[in-house]
Amino acid sequence: MGILAWILLGLLAGIIAKMVMPGKDPGGIIVTTLIGIAGGLLGGWLGKVLFDVDSVDGFFELSTWVAAIVGSLILLAAYRLFARRK
Repeated sequence: MGILAWILLGLLAGIIAKMVMPGKDPGGIIVTTLIGIAGGLLGGWLGKVLFDVDSVDGFFELSTWVAAIVGSLILLAAYRLFARRK
């Protein structure tokens, strides 16, 4: 996947993660996109390490979306945890 596909996937995964975990978070669309992109990478890495599968196959693959959303949820939870402490 190209960089634009990763950005689009990250944006959508970040938005879906925020819909699954609603609440007031500091940061706007840029933070959501960054959390989504990093979440996609984290989800792909976790899929490879834990399940020994290539979970980032292509933009339209279900495994890519699941990995990105799960990774985004993990990062959003961590972001909220650290943002509350400040």
